[in-house]
Amino acid sequence: MSDTTKIGIVICDRYRRCAGGKCLRAMRNREGAFSRYEGVELELIGYTTCDGCPGGNIEYLGEEMTKNGAEAIHLATGLVVGYPPCPYIETFKTFLESRCAVEVVIGTHPIPARYLETHTRLGTWDDPSWEPLLAPIMADAGTRDAYN
Repeated sequence: MSDTTKIGIVICDRYRRCAGGKCLRAMRNREGAFSRYEGVELELIGYTTCDGCPGGNIEYLGEEMTKNGAEAIHLATGLVVGYPPCPYIETFKTFLESRCAVEVVIGTHPIPARYLETHTRLGTWDDPSWEPLLAPIMADAGTRDAYN
């Protein structure tokens, strides 16, 4: 990995008006899924939505981001913590990695505590298949509280 890694962020269209504050804060602080880049400068080269279910923009955004140098595309935490979680998240990951030969990372900022509490009550993430998706964005209790 070079000294600078170029990344793109894809958010759920339900949150299309999101200004990206939590994602950008996590990127700056190397928290959540951005902790993997400790000691590496990051450059954000794209920030867009999936364009709503079933993700019409996914087909195009990967090529645009990789043309601009993206080495990784992050599927934002909102795709995991929204209710219901994105049913296409694994499809998006597989498609982008295959078509664009780019690493796709699930998550951006740490899961806010209130979302963890709600999804725990609802049993949303009880299936073991969620464990690898949640691990990079789980963080400790204090950090989850700070992202509420």
